[in-house]
Amino acid sequence: MRVAVTGCCHGELDKIYETLALAERRGRGPADLLLCCGDFQAVRNEADLRCMAVPPKYRHMQTFYRYYSGEKKAPVLTIFIGGNHEASNHLQELPYGGWVAPNIYYLGYAGVVKFRGVRIAGISGIFKSHDYRKGHYECPPYDQNSVRSVYHVRNIEVFKLKQLKQPIDIFLSHDWPRSIYHYGNKKQLLQTKSFFRQEVENNTLGSPAASELLHHLQPTYWFSAHLHVKFAAFMKHQANDGQVPKETKFLALDKCLPHRDFLQIIEVDHDANAPDYLEYDLEWLTILKATNSLVNVSRSLWNMPENNGLHAKWDYSATEESMKEVLEEMNHDLKVPYNFSVTAICYDPSKPQKHMELVHRISPQTTEFCAQLGLTDINNRIQQVIEESSLRGDYEEDVDSNGSEEPSEYNTDNSVLSSSINPDEIMLDEDDEGEDSITGIHGDISTPSVEPSPDHHPPDFSTSFSDIRILPDSMVVSSDGTMNSTNELEKSSENQDSEEGRNLNEKSLKRLSDETGNGNHLQKKIKRRNQAIYSTEDDNNLE
Repeated sequence: MRVAVTGCCHGELDKIYETLALAERRGRGPADLLLCCGDFQAVRNEADLRCMAVPPKYRHMQTFYRYYSGEKKAPVLTIFIGGNHEASNHLQELPYGGWVAPNIYYLGYAGVVKFRGVRIAGISGIFKSHDYRKGHYECPPYDQNSVRSVYHVRNIEVFKLKQLKQPIDIFLSHDWPRSIYHYGNKKQLLQTKSFFRQEVENNTLGSPAASELLHHLQPTYWFSAHLHVKFAAFMKHQANDGQVPKETKFLALDKCLPHRDFLQIIEVDHDANAPDYLEYDLEWLTILKATNSLVNVSRSLWNMPENNGLHAKWDYSATEESMKEVLEEMNHDLKVPYNFSVTAICYDPSKPQKHMELVHRISPQTTEFCAQLGLTDINNRIQQVIEESSLRGDYEEDVDSNGSEEPSEYNTDNSVLSSSINPDEIMLDEDDEGEDSITGIHGDISTPSVEPSPDHHPPDFSTSFSDIRILPDSMVVSSDGTMNSTNELEKSSENQDSEEGRNLNEKSLKRLSDETGNGNHLQKKIKRRNQAIYSTEDDNNLE
């Protein structure tokens, strides 16, 4: 089965599908499935734009609304996870996953599905230690804090995924598993992105929660995005009980821009007898049902059950008997129903509505799914809590209570907070939204470094993934990395990125403190480069 994988989508659906069509015409054949690793931006209208955690000038409608309205249809089944630049109110309607448009499926906060027998799992969002142990309490309209915390990974999703016992073929995450850079060409990575050096050396780059899942699930493939660079790694896991050790092929991809490695096509073994449609995963459904009592919509910090003498139950994995019961509830039909419905007004370019009201919606898809399995509709629970607290007059007081200051399950060391600057990342602190500025993406915790043994040098796995790049009017497909007539242009672009990275790294402290005019000048450079992420036009007059 031919599986296409893309990094940060940034709403550029048209360009991604056009790239796939061009790859097909150039002899590679059609893709059977497209996987997107976050920053998908399923923006339906102007209200959705206001829920996207980027400065206002980066909020552009892009092309998703055409697929939502039915004007266009995705030419290939598309499965995606959420990142940190999303129409969060739209995705929040589907906490357990669902269709956001015909042929485009969202995996939810965390999820597992099957297609042609290939088992695909994923987790949405990025890791932040201060929100990790909270419940999913956010709901639109968001404030300046919840518009960012809504996409932060929560411990309950990691706990659910850790209950999985059956093998995973493909896993998707937005941010990288921490320490994965030790298993690939780290030298080349740091040459390309020199501003990662401090975090790599301190082992603070990436998500410790994703790293925990990587070691626990040991999938055949793991795909990520977020850091806007192509990077391949190969991890050989420790053998358990004399079994043959499993191996994971990791690949991170760039954002969807010309001359960038944002798309990869791979061949994945599949079951020729399996259905040619999207299926629910029985083990995952069983785990969702088993963990339903753990659903929490509070801001209070809480820990998952564990075998420490404090919990009567800590194992929520699926048994054969419980899976049979769930299969009965599903009437022995695991096909994901095509029950997409339009739940919000779609953007009309001829009738813009800049002040469209933002409401908290309950999705019919989620209602149907929860009713069939007897699950809690998280959004319905949130509305109930708000209504009950409002009647008591204590809602604001309740939600501001953060619970006791218990230690995080991950070691926190604020003495090594990152000061690196990624010139490819969106600057949220332009509008006093500093939490997810460049300096705050990875640096809030520190974990011990996990590296391969000294006598085992990780192979350069990147050569096993061919290049697929889209150019302004054409695309070059190459297995050896050459770019033919565009080679010099590509080298020039890479040299410019490298030089800007070095300059930013040298002056990062000055820029962070706003002490000199040089910092402001560098910030303007970053703004211009990032405009291309959210706009198809060269809009230099924004500044």
